[in-house]
Amino acid sequence: MFSDKDIRQIQEKGISDEQLQWQLSVFRKGIAPMKLNRPASIGDGIICPDNKEIDRYISDFDSAGNIQKIKFVPASGAASRMFKALFEFMDSADEQTDSENEFIITFFGNLRKFAFYSALERKIRDKGESLNGLPDEKKYKKILEYLLTEKGLNYGNLPKGLLQFHHYERDSRTPFEEHIREAVQYAKTQDGKVTLHFTVSPEHLEEFRKLLHTIRPVYEQKNGIVLDVSFSVQKPSTDTIAVDSDNQPFRENDGSIVFRPGGHGALIDNLNELDADIIFIKNIDNVVPEKLNSPTIRYKKALAGILLETQKKVFKLLNELDAGIPPEKRLQEMYKLITGILYYIPASKPVFTDAKACVQKFREILNRPIRVCGVVKNLGEPGGGPFWAHNSKGDLSLQIVESSQVDHFDAKQAEIFKRSTHFNPVDLVCSTKNFRGEKFHLPDYIDRNTCFISKKSKDGRDLKALELPGLWNGAMADWLTLMVEVPMETFNPVKTVNDLLRPQHQ
Repeated sequence: MFSDKDIRQIQEKGISDEQLQWQLSVFRKGIAPMKLNRPASIGDGIICPDNKEIDRYISDFDSAGNIQKIKFVPASGAASRMFKALFEFMDSADEQTDSENEFIITFFGNLRKFAFYSALERKIRDKGESLNGLPDEKKYKKILEYLLTEKGLNYGNLPKGLLQFHHYERDSRTPFEEHIREAVQYAKTQDGKVTLHFTVSPEHLEEFRKLLHTIRPVYEQKNGIVLDVSFSVQKPSTDTIAVDSDNQPFRENDGSIVFRPGGHGALIDNLNELDADIIFIKNIDNVVPEKLNSPTIRYKKALAGILLETQKKVFKLLNELDAGIPPEKRLQEMYKLITGILYYIPASKPVFTDAKACVQKFREILNRPIRVCGVVKNLGEPGGGPFWAHNSKGDLSLQIVESSQVDHFDAKQAEIFKRSTHFNPVDLVCSTKNFRGEKFHLPDYIDRNTCFISKKSKDGRDLKALELPGLWNGAMADWLTLMVEVPMETFNPVKTVNDLLRPQHQ
């Protein structure tokens, strides 16, 4: 199947033969859907702490000592989808009719309210024109050319992290800056260090670095901190092979094999390289202006406090198991803790009289990375939700499940998915070290059965692409998982440009 030229191409990407054969087998055999048991809900997998408990968790986190903290932000996503409706309008043949579209009317009717308005105005002025007169003359497409293309701000080709989202009295800020300012409030160590890591696309890495170079002195002086900001890109070794309708490698016209990025699940390798006691994870577009981020700060600290409390319980159990074989009664107590507090239920109940087997099984369950996931009430947003789900061994645990992982042709599974009460806004706090302080190798805890196949086209030919298990669902499927309800005020994504007109972004 593969020539010497193919093998060189595969080796240059750093893809192992084992990885490649697994990918090809997935195309041939297909993927088994997730087996849902029931939605997670308040009192049944989702914790809903009251204000007194929240205060205690925050206090526990604030008094935890000089632990290493880092904020991990996937920031490589392009903003093109954010401007989809504007691109369609710019490419339309009937500008008069399409300008009556509600989305277009809202956008141009509120143009001055966008944080990027001043930059757009300057760019147009530099070209010898005035932005003020263009809307009145209904020269909408010209405005969009200056906003979206290389003729002007080039927003249609930039990542969300570099767009001006929020207007302040003296300037406007990008999501990149907002994430840094937010991290100062909960990720600062006792010695004043604030560490963040952004995954970015290679073509925009230098622009992120330039912005950091500009803002770093100001932020450090104003907040009395030391900023430690690093970047990484998705590794070529996480790309996946594309195949044709016969499941044979899809090839370019020159005969080379087509590989595609493996999706955001590939970022588990980037996460694996971080070394910290607590890792905060949040999407690049989920930020608000500084004056509105109090609920976010409060609940981020609370999630971290819950993580530390859970970690303490898990480490205590593991140390106890290491010290010797506990008596039968204590093994039963441990099992209750595992199933009742850590939400992990083995397929078969342990035989407590077989103490050695119990100890081995409990170690296997407990010695894993831990994540605490903030979830919000489901208001119809697309994406994953919290469910009780079975893995391939039959074990039952809490999982974040995407719609694409569910067999919607199975009426029972479709009904379970439909009854979901909560949604995952990608608000996680994680522990990736074991009870001995050693880093886990995170790729060992991926459920590779949770990848999915998508249909694409290239050069007029159909191809099939393989998306790796998502970063916060399949790539973390074998982690110990807790779900905590957080308020909607902490969830403010920007999926379309007009979302920036919502009150929480003004």
